[in-house]
Amino acid sequence: MKTLFVFKRIQWLDRMKFLTGKKLFWIFFLIIFQLNSIRVFAAEDQSLNKALQLAKSGKYKEASVRLFQLSLSPRYQSRRMQIKYILGLMLYQMKLNQIAAFQFISVVKDGKSSYLKQSLEKLSLVADTLGDDTLLNYAISKIKVDEFPRVHRDMLLFRIGEFQLRNSQFSEAAKSFARVNKSSPLYAQAKYQEGLALALAKNPGEAVSAFEELIQFRESAGIVDEARVSGLLGKARALYQKKDWDGAIEAYREVPVDTLAWHDTLFESSWAMLRSGRFRSALSNFQSLHSSFYEDFYLPESLLLRSIVYLYICKYNEMEKVLNLFNKIYRPVYKSIEKNLENEKDTVKLFNEVVKVMRDYKIKGEEIDRNSYQLPFLVVRKISREGDFQNSFQYVKKLLDERKRIQRMPADWQNSSLGKYSKKILQTRIQKARKRAGGEIKIHLEAIREELFDLFEQEGFIRYEMINGKKESLKKNVAGKDAKETQVDEKNERDYYVQNGYEYWPFRGEYWLDEIGNYHYVGTQSCE
Repeated sequence: MKTLFVFKRIQWLDRMKFLTGKKLFWIFFLIIFQLNSIRVFAAEDQSLNKALQLAKSGKYKEASVRLFQLSLSPRYQSRRMQIKYILGLMLYQMKLNQIAAFQFISVVKDGKSSYLKQSLEKLSLVADTLGDDTLLNYAISKIKVDEFPRVHRDMLLFRIGEFQLRNSQFSEAAKSFARVNKSSPLYAQAKYQEGLALALAKNPGEAVSAFEELIQFRESAGIVDEARVSGLLGKARALYQKKDWDGAIEAYREVPVDTLAWHDTLFESSWAMLRSGRFRSALSNFQSLHSSFYEDFYLPESLLLRSIVYLYICKYNEMEKVLNLFNKIYRPVYKSIEKNLENEKDTVKLFNEVVKVMRDYKIKGEEIDRNSYQLPFLVVRKISREGDFQNSFQYVKKLLDERKRIQRMPADWQNSSLGKYSKKILQTRIQKARKRAGGEIKIHLEAIREELFDLFEQEGFIRYEMINGKKESLKKNVAGKDAKETQVDEKNERDYYVQNGYEYWPFRGEYWLDEIGNYHYVGTQSCE
């Protein structure tokens, strides 16, 4: 560069011999401007080289600050996408995933850089780490699977399947999940989602096969393995969808007692028992399901189902007790939800309330004061387990962790233009993520309110049938035709009661944890 400049300078001096006055003044001005420009470009090239050297030597903090400054320089317009891509890599290495994502998005949106493909790949990895559906959807919409690096292809197929599932493309989703390799750490999740997609596509037979593959794949992991239990639950639900009531009941019974899913199996298997006419078995389930150990679980439908079973066997007094219990628990819940939806317009406050309850329960456990919160405890418990809320909640947690990581950075990095930019980005993202999660909570509250409203109507119809049943029973009593008391499910043998060394004791109003799941209803039915 110096040689070139000297040559140009000699040319200009030769020409100056023929120039005078104003022309000479402007020539000198141009020479000085050109000299300064060359020095500036030389200095900036040196700055870029220095930043790249820092990056190669693993000094990501220093490199990121320099690269961010260069990315803003108008003199580096032609190389800006390259700088942003390298800056994104530095931030990714520093585990500042959200800030890194913004750099990769800039390259992708530009669409002309030779770093487009690499940026899409890194954006997908960052979005996967964050669990940000918006970023994932954006990246997936621009990626060709076959061009994606083989080492990360299973992750991409899994995420594409999730995207298709959310958009009700069930058959396509099942095919995407089925392409995930058995050697991938995502295989078990993919196999479960494949079964779910097939069930939603109304192919319960194929869904059962997918869930059985998952169960066999996780057999060696132990009976309480979460993926294996999910496979058992999925299989039972698919069999119920096929109207194979007995097969569904057997699959539900394989779910171990000491798992979180077991409580759900009690209720769901009760439906299968009712459909197959096993009233005694259904009532045995309800004895466990409605014990004091599960009083904080949101299951209004289970009480109505229990009352229907009592209706079938003409146990009107028991039926009335259950309907009264339903109203006692869920009328206040309905009023509380309605009040919150009417008065609380700030969805962020809803999110904070749910998080507060979750945090307190984690710390205090059963000692938590359930009546000290804005929302009913059993409703918060239900919403906190919903998949969409859990995804948003985990995303907020990751953003907060990233902010803490920045707060532990050296003061000079935090006070740099990159540090200030990063803090601003994260603060905005955290606010938006909380608002989005709060919006999901609001949607769930509205759905619960609507569900309870419908259930109250059903309770009215069931109560009407109960009154009619009582009336007919009284007519028969007056006419001297008392209903014959017979055993519920009388055709079923009860010999198994004394097998395997079991001892059976009558229930006297006390619940014991080791008895949950082992109750057997031996009452009589009162229908003629």
